[in-house]
Amino acid sequence: MCFAGLSLLALVAGGAIAQPAKAPVEAVKPRAGANPAPARAAGEGAGPFRKMVIRGVTLIDGSGAPPRGPVDIVIENDVIADILPAGTPGLPFKQARAPTDADYELDATGMFVTPGFIDMHVHGSTDDKAPDLSYSYKLWLAHGVTTVRGVDLAPMEVSLSERARSARNEIVAPRIFAYQRPGQGKGWTGGRTNTPEKARAWVQWAAKQGIDGIKLLDDPDQPPEVMAAIMDEAKKLKLGTTAHLSQIGVGRMNAEQAGDAGLGTVTHFYGHFESLLKNGPVQNWPVDYNYADEQDRFGNVANLAEESVEPGSDRWWAYLEHQKANHVTFDPTMTIYAAGRDLMLARNADWHDKYTMPQLWNFYMSSRENHGSYFYDWTTAIEVKWRNFYHKYMRLINDYKNIGGRVTTGSDSGFIFKPYGFGYIQELELLQEAGFNPSQVIQSATLNGALTLYDPRGEVPPIGTVRVGKLADLVILKENPLQNFKTLYGTGTLRLNEQTQRLERVGGVSYTVKDGIVYDAKKLLADVADMVVAEKRRMGMPEQGAASPVTGWGIIYSTGTGKE
Repeated sequence: MCFAGLSLLALVAGGAIAQPAKAPVEAVKPRAGANPAPARAAGEGAGPFRKMVIRGVTLIDGSGAPPRGPVDIVIENDVIADILPAGTPGLPFKQARAPTDADYELDATGMFVTPGFIDMHVHGSTDDKAPDLSYSYKLWLAHGVTTVRGVDLAPMEVSLSERARSARNEIVAPRIFAYQRPGQGKGWTGGRTNTPEKARAWVQWAAKQGIDGIKLLDDPDQPPEVMAAIMDEAKKLKLGTTAHLSQIGVGRMNAEQAGDAGLGTVTHFYGHFESLLKNGPVQNWPVDYNYADEQDRFGNVANLAEESVEPGSDRWWAYLEHQKANHVTFDPTMTIYAAGRDLMLARNADWHDKYTMPQLWNFYMSSRENHGSYFYDWTTAIEVKWRNFYHKYMRLINDYKNIGGRVTTGSDSGFIFKPYGFGYIQELELLQEAGFNPSQVIQSATLNGALTLYDPRGEVPPIGTVRVGKLADLVILKENPLQNFKTLYGTGTLRLNEQTQRLERVGGVSYTVKDGIVYDAKKLLADVADMVVAEKRRMGMPEQGAASPVTGWGIIYSTGTGKE
């Protein structure tokens, strides 16, 4: 490869010049910290207004009801005050429609409106991936995500501060729910939460700090009795719970057992198929398996497809019915592992050059230190196993939906070639691939998430549907998302113009409304693109296309001659 004209700093930062060999590592490095977002600047978003009207839209309300319209949506401050008919389909619009005293009108004639999307599994952009949290915030909002469940978003103190700043709309950010991990918090002095007594004490302390819920990971400090104590105490204090039932502890507490103990949400696929193993409660690990080697860890997950019972069997349906009876939510996050099915596709996605931070791109590169960067020698055989695993996993999720179980939409973006926002839209596509019809996908992305966030509190959610009295969280689009979810990507999708016979990019969110504040989604994307260019410039990298596998940035290609 030719690297003429690039600075030494850029070559080293991008990985184009090999670094001295490091000693093997046994585990990934701890998660980095996160820098708070800058204050919302003048001109970032319009509103909220005493009275605002969005004119002439087709409404997809999130409840599962069919689209209807045209309607005018009246918003007073940050609450939907009325939804009024604007005319009859196929006939001219009514003129001089009430109300006529709005402070702000948005002419959205012919456009579509959905509730603001809810991402149920997020981590904010850490300081080894982007300069500050605004990178992830603006990408989420640019894709219509108005509420996120951080699991965790950032260290506890940062999460709680950012949640409060977002609630006051002092920053450009979605609404934040702060779920933290047992033992987190600088003010916690009780040590490791490795006994039921210590775990309950931490839950009580964290509840007083104001967290919304708890993210459980059944690591060695959380055996079943500790997990059960956390979930029990959380339920008493009206805190939500979600669990990544990792291979470290799933042999003793699978998803079915966690549901019996009171778990609110199973996130990812972990724990489901361990509840359905044919040969007892422990997966058949290869004899040379090492969990700390992430290619072992993730490459062998797909073996569960072969080791678990068949779809449609009595045990299959019994498991799903049992989880439904326990009111367990499934948050599948299929997008974050989709690169396992086709690594080349994920690495070459349309958005990387313009919207992926160079630090984030380097984080994605195969590394034994960065979590989720485990493609050390990813093979066709592994990809085939993952594709087969996805067939079975999608069947499980769709069957759960079909019997009335609740399924939500989460992305876990910021890892494994999935930038924030873009990964969320891919999750919508994957839900449709699993068998959800488009209206069910939207319901999963809106109402189901809202119910899951507010059920632990015993509250009716103020978000999740477009109804009178709900908060004004909306997504406004020129394209019908039910016709093609690809039109939701910030990069849009390609469509042939029949008049010119040329390909055009269409789609993308036009406006995202959060708390009655109207954000221009294209402007948010432009802000992110500027951030990326600024970071490339700061690092001495080419501003255009630098972080791209096409140019070889961050990848060393062997010539076969011993020279790279």
